[in-house]
This record gives sequence, C-alpha cells and structure tokens, in this order.
Amino acid sequence: MKSEKNNSASGSKIIWSELAQRVLDGGRLTNDEALGVLRAADDQLLEILAAAYRVRHRHFGNRVHLNFLINAKSGMCGEDCAYCSQSKVSTAKIEQYDLLAEEKILDGARLATERKAKTYCIVTSGRKLSGTDFETVERVVPKIKAAHCLAVCVSPGFLTAEEATRLKNCGVNRINHNLNTSRRFYPTICSTHDYQRRLDTLQAVRATGLEICSGGIVGMGEEDSDVVDLAISLGSFGVEALPVNFHIPIPGTPLAERPLLNPRYCLKTLALFRLTNPRAELRIAAGRELHLGPLQPLGLYAANSIFVGDYLTTKGQPAGADYEMIEGLGFEAVTDAVEP
Repeated sequence: MKSEKNNSASGSKIIWSELAQRVLDGGRLTNDEALGVLRAADDQLLEILAAAYRVRHRHFGNRVHLNFLINAKSGMCGEDCAYCSQSKVSTAKIEQYDLLAEEKILDGARLATERKAKTYCIVTSGRKLSGTDFETVERVVPKIKAAHCLAVCVSPGFLTAEEATRLKNCGVNRINHNLNTSRRFYPTICSTHDYQRRLDTLQAVRATGLEICSGGIVGMGEEDSDVVDLAISLGSFGVEALPVNFHIPIPGTPLAERPLLNPRYCLKTLALFRLTNPRAELRIAAGRELHLGPLQPLGLYAANSIFVGDYLTTKGQPAGADYEMIEGLGFEAVTDAVEP
C-alpha cells in the first residue's frame, strides 16, 4: 500500500477538483480514478481532501453524527474471521458473555444519550441471533425508542428477509452487516462462510426498506484494488451508513502481526469512500485513534460520523477529546431529534 507518484493506475493526471465536480453532478469514478486516489503522491493529499470535503459539505455541511456502540454479546463465535478477537481461532484475552439483560442494554442507551450520540449500535457476536436472543432484542428496542431520541442500529449477523422484517417492526432503524473487504480477498480472512452470504443478508435487509449500515476493514493485507472493489460494491447498494475500520492488530488473532497503515494512506482511503459513496454517512470507526493519530481531525473533511466511546473489544479515546476535535474544526455534532 505504498504511495506512488502517478495519480492513477494508468499514470494519467487527475484534477481532483474536476473529479469532485463530476461526483457532485451525479457521475462516478472509474476504477483507475479510484485507484488513483489511493496511490496519489502525499503532496496531493490536501487537494484530495479538499475534493472529498466539497462532496461531504454538499450533503452534510459541517455536521458530525455521533454513534455509541454496545457489545451486547461478546466472544464465543463459531466463525473464523482472522481479524476478530471474538472468533473461534482467536486466543485474545477478552470478556466473553451471552446476550446482556434488557436492563443493561437500556443502560447503554442512557449512556449513548449522555454522550450526545444520535445512533445507538447494538452489536452481537456469532453467526446469527438465536430465537430467545432475537426475542430479547424485539422487546428492548421499543423500550429504547420510548425513552430516548435515538436511532437504533442492530448488528445481528446473518438475516433472512423475514427476520429483517421482524426487526423493522419492533422499531429498528438500521441493520449493520459489513462486507469487510472484496469478494476476491474474502477467502483469505474467513472460511466458515462466503462473501455471497453477506451479500444475501444486505439484499434481504434492503428488501424490507430498512437502512443499511455496511463497510469494511482496511489494513488486513489486501491490495489497493480490493479496497476499490469494496468501495464500489457499497456504492452499488447505496448504503445509508458506511463505517471504515482500520485494522487493529490484536494479540491472539491470526492477523496480530499486520503492520500499521500510514495515516496519509488512511486519509486517502476515507476520501475514496466519500467520492464513491457521496451520500453515505461515512464513519471513521475502529482504528481511528491508532492509525490516524494526530491527523484524526483531517479525517472529518471526508467523513461525517464517528463513534464516541469504545469499540467492540478495543478502547476509543475519551469522549471529551472527540467533542474538542469537532469544535476545533468549526464543525458541530448532529442534535436533531430522532423520531420514535
């Protein structure tokens, strides 16, 4: 993932402001142009971010959407995803527990409100929710919606259209199910299910009219072309929310020795996802603090969403630092009430 002097795979010159205008006019990036974003020389980084910011500003202004995540069921997963500390092949020392009681999930919603979040993300480990766990989610979501002005996003694993409809009927606004990487690279990181199974879940969710939250993980050893394929695939789904995770090398996982990305590459990645998904709520997710470091604020010129608080099994930075970052940019956190 080294930067190259050429602006694109073919070596042709890309005028970033013109590319932004084409996207604003409804056009799309070619594969070569998308690769060119990732492979551009570092001295073009500010021009690339300026192009991404034009698109971001058109659709979101200077607003930042805050999300709060609860790891509602941790570990004990039968899948073998190589990046994940909760998978069956991981020896990482993490908390393991069954689905939290309703009251604890409600406590998380209260904390989300205190943290100024507008979306509460309920994440569960495993291939899919069992019958009793599914019923618990169906009971607790209406209670969350009645007590708080929060949108609710649930990450329940694989879903059928019937299951997605049940979640919609209980008040869930959005389903998270990440594609994670390209179809080509997917067998490298997981063998217990295939890429098509993930696509089938997104199609089932879309058929119900629920919003889709789907993104990926960058830094697992994939090629630039895999990142491009992921970005374009998510664009074809028209996902409403797109979390970009930068791989965290967790001891005990098969990918524990993967090197960190350089922050400039991470910023180009965020710009790529903005330019290929202009209307998506683009979220800088796990790995933000580790990979971007002091360049974190620049990421919000492309992205318009972050988690405030911790991730699944890794820590985020203090919420106060996020508020200061947003204020320092002259941006503002979204404060619109969410319909029950």
